[in-house]
Amino acid sequence: IETLRREGFEFEVGRPQVVTIQEDGIEKEPVEELIIEVAPEFVGAVSQEMGARRAEMRAQESLPTGATRLTYIITTRAMIGLRNLMLTATKGTIIMNSLPYGYQEMGAKIPSSRNGVLIAFEKGVSTPYALQSAESRGELFIGPGTEVYAGMIVGLNNRQEDLEINVVKEKHLTNMRSKSSDGAVQLTPFTDLSLEQCIDFIEDDELLEVTPQNLRLRKRYLDSNERKRMAKSTK
Repeated sequence: IETLRREGFEFEVGRPQVVTIQEDGIEKEPVEELIIEVAPEFVGAVSQEMGARRAEMRAQESLPTGATRLTYIITTRAMIGLRNLMLTATKGTIIMNSLPYGYQEMGAKIPSSRNGVLIAFEKGVSTPYALQSAESRGELFIGPGTEVYAGMIVGLNNRQEDLEINVVKEKHLTNMRSKSSDGAVQLTPFTDLSLEQCIDFIEDDELLEVTPQNLRLRKRYLDSNERKRMAKSTK
C-alpha cells in the first residue's frame, strides 16, 4: 500500500479478509499458534482480550526474566487488529509471535470490542469551535482546518453506537471580541493514526481512503439513510 501511495495512486481499502478453504463440503479457516511474552501485571488484560476473541490457551509459564509466556491457538480472523490493541493495553511492552497451525471449521462471527465512531454529516472544513464541542463525544482523529465530507469518520465515540456530529459549524459572531476568541480555543491533541492502525481500526462497513497526501477513514455508505437501510438488511 505504501508503495502505491509513493507512486501517486489513490484507492480505497476494506477490512482484511482471511482466505478460507473447502474440505469435504465444510468451510474452514486458518488458525495460528500465538506465543505472547508480557509482564505479569498485564496478563489479566491479555487474557480478557484473548477470551473475547475465542482463543484457546495451551500453556502459561513464568520466564527467568520475570515475564509470563502465554501460548494460544487462535484463528487468523481473530488476529486482525490484535497487535496494535495489545501494544496499547500493555504500554508497548508485549512481544507477540505467531506460526501457521492449520485449518479448522469456520467459527461464529467475533463480536467487535471497538466502540462506535464519530461521523461527519456535513461537507466543509473543521473548525476549532466545532471540534471543542465534539471532544466531549470521544477521541478525535482530525484537527482544525481539515477538509471533511459527509460519511467521513472523524473520531472514536465514547459509546458503542455510531454518532453523526457537526465538525464544521462556525461560532455565531456578535462582536469583534467573540470573533477573536474562536482562535484561542484550546483543543486536546488529536490522534493521528498510522496506515497500519487505520487498517486495524476499520470494521466491515468501513473503508480506508488512501492518497499520496492523506489517510481518511469513511463509512462504506456515505449517506446516513443508506447506512440505516443496510444495517437493517444485515440483521
